[in-house]
Amino acid sequence: MNTTTVRSWFTWPVVIIVVLVVVALIIGGKYNSLVRQNEAVDTQWAQVESQYQRRFDLIPNLVASVQGAMKQESAIFLSLADARSNYAGARTPDEKAAAATQVETSFGRLLAVVENYPQLKSIDTVQSLMSELAGTENRVAVERMRYNESVRDYNISVKTFPGSFVASLFGFTPRTMFDAQTGAENAPKVNL
Repeated sequence: MNTTTVRSWFTWPVVIIVVLVVVALIIGGKYNSLVRQNEAVDTQWAQVESQYQRRFDLIPNLVASVQGAMKQESAIFLSLADARSNYAGARTPDEKAAAATQVETSFGRLLAVVENYPQLKSIDTVQSLMSELAGTENRVAVERMRYNESVRDYNISVKTFPGSFVASLFGFTPRTMFDAQTGAENAPKVNL
């Protein structure tokens, strides 16, 4: 056997092995990237839930403060309590987002009532709780935005090549973004 034949016979297996190693490294790297992004989405959703919990912890204090001055608005308080119960029973991020939207709707009605009763505005407890809730709402909005950014980045990785190939191999699927409730584009009306 001459050296050219030996070199040719030896070269093809080496080339094939190198190509397979490179492909395995690319797939492994993309898989690890998808795992990291999936975990980032889960972590960001936990941040959203943390802010929801903060909101839900503050609401009973506001409700108790306002309730003492306003017994006639019990329907609003009942809807807030129902919404909080629905959130506690929600299991998936979509169910929790829907329950949180229900809380926001009820909470908006409560704030409108507080605005309509000027004597409530002068109660220091109500004022401080409303300030806390306004801050909490801002925190919720920021965390939702960050969650949606994480989902966007993850979904781009899952839907673009080579991520789409790796995602289909290992069962990664696109995640759902947090969407605003229908009608949220309209500002609530407060009659003073």
